[in-house]
Amino acid sequence: MALLKQKADWIKARAKELGFLSVGIAKAELLEEEAVRLKEWLGLNYHGEMKYMENHYDKRVDPRLLVEGGKSVICFSYNYYTEQEQLDPHAPKISKYAYGRDYHKVIKKKLKTLWMDMQKEFGEFGGRYFVDSAPVMERDWANRSGLGWIGKNTLLINPKQGSYFFLAEMIVDFELLYDQPIADHCGTCTRCIDACPTDAIDANGYLMDATKCISYLTIELKEDDIPEEFKDKMENWMYGCDICQDVCPWNRFSSEHQESDFIDNTGKLDLTKEDWNNLTESEFNNLFFASAVKRTKYKGLKRNIDFLTD
Repeated sequence: MALLKQKADWIKARAKELGFLSVGIAKAELLEEEAVRLKEWLGLNYHGEMKYMENHYDKRVDPRLLVEGGKSVICFSYNYYTEQEQLDPHAPKISKYAYGRDYHKVIKKKLKTLWMDMQKEFGEFGGRYFVDSAPVMERDWANRSGLGWIGKNTLLINPKQGSYFFLAEMIVDFELLYDQPIADHCGTCTRCIDACPTDAIDANGYLMDATKCISYLTIELKEDDIPEEFKDKMENWMYGCDICQDVCPWNRFSSEHQESDFIDNTGKLDLTKEDWNNLTESEFNNLFFASAVKRTKYKGLKRNIDFLTD
């Protein structure tokens, strides 16, 4: 037990040196209750066009099928909260997580460094690491590893850090000392439910109809047009949405991130409403050359902007 704790403590300390906000560890095993909930959610078709959520169901609910010999799931959070805002209050809005460089690239590089350091410290071992790159139920594993509870808005919430953080995982083939889940502290609060302009969150919370979520509509939906039923309900969001986090009282504990790669260095936050309305494809490529926003492509972002202004 002492050796397992020593290893776990070393991993947590090194990860924090690399900039990770928190680290928690859970035993790799079948997610029984979570598997039932996932099947029910898919059955409601709340995933919409995200058909990849239907793929690799068995691996998604059991990491031992994803990583042969997997024994431990190491979960990481990485802060992206900032007080920085877009200069023009009337400009179409971008979610905080997309202000800077694509988080997939930033975090994966840090995981690679940690992986190599662990190999030097512990000797050769097997496993894989992920940043939204495989069928891993990241919020459920983060919940199991004690990084937070899954709130009524279906996001992971930490009582000391809020919810403005990314999640990443490492599945390894050796045992560690495992952390315990923490209690749900949403209580009777319904701020996220009340604030969602498209009623994407179930009235009782803990269930999200992604097909109504502004983030889904502006990023995942690939149709030429956003459904008219959402006209005048988008609250001026052109990429993602932060509403259910902005109103969450636990985010009063969020602190400014320390990641230089997450700072806007292309001037996108300085653009006016008129600038966005007149955005050209060349400007799009310059503004978002290393950004998660590239996922929408120029055509998708222009569709979103036009939907807000028509």
